[in-house]
Amino acid sequence: MNLTEIQDLIKFVAKSGVNEVEIEQKDFKIIIKAEQKGKDQPVYIQATAPVALPQAAPVAPAAAPVAPAAPVAPVADDSKYIIVKSPMIGTFYRSAGPDKDAFVNVGASISAGTTLCIIEAMKLFNEIESEVSGKIVKVLVDDASPVEYDQPLFLVDPA
Repeated sequence: MNLTEIQDLIKFVAKSGVNEVEIEQKDFKIIIKAEQKGKDQPVYIQATAPVALPQAAPVAPAAAPVAPAAPVAPVADDSKYIIVKSPMIGTFYRSAGPDKDAFVNVGASISAGTTLCIIEAMKLFNEIESEVSGKIVKVLVDDASPVEYDQPLFLVDPA
């Protein structure tokens, strides 16, 4: 099972209302559990690495949910803004490296396909591209912070 299939499975669990999904194949086992108390509850994932691989490090059980980023001050009339959300769980980076400029800053004009950030998940660096055109109004997450699936990352003014 590759990363894309796992992400699709997480999206399915988050949207479907299913409380738990367990998949076991000969080389791995994955369990996805979701709390259904509220709409914006986190999805917990527990995966077991293949045992037959000699170089594979043991995978620790799923950790407690990561505390959300610091509360964001409300933006006046943010209903007109588009919220760009995280497509995956991982670590949010605003630039390609510590000595590089941020992909986008507040006030930057973007178009569909513009790289907004990188999210590192399982040692893979995934460039997150914009699906909308507009102007960056606010960056909602600090650099090098953990993010959850569907967590708001940017506010974009489509005007």
